[in-house]
Amino acid sequence: QVQLVESGGGLVQPGGSLKLSCAASGSIFGVNAMGWYRQAPGKQRELVATFTSGHSTVYTDSVKGRFTISGDFAKNTVYLQMNSLKPEDTAVYYCKARAYGLGYWGKGTLVTVSS
Repeated sequence: QVQLVESGGGLVQPGGSLKLSCAASGSIFGVNAMGWYRQAPGKQRELVATFTSGHSTVYTDSVKGRFTISGDFAKNTVYLQMNSLKPEDTAVYYCKARAYGLGYWGKGTLVTVSS
């Protein structure tokens, strides 16, 4: 059984930083992409950033220059460094791994940006 477990969420003031981590475990092989998505209250889940085994990264426009995705495919882990956080970054952040065309999701970690 494949499990993705996120950690690092919490409450932070505007302008602050958080680092999210995600580790995949279980019978998962051939991971070639990992990423972060988020879902704010009342909104659809959206892509935040992705990272591929070819070292290609993609960011949604609203986080460019503030968030950095990185990962280690040997360990099936992915990170999201979030700086200069804004109240509009408040959401549940989900980790996703892709292997052989299949997508695997974590259960999410809540990030709240508020003073």
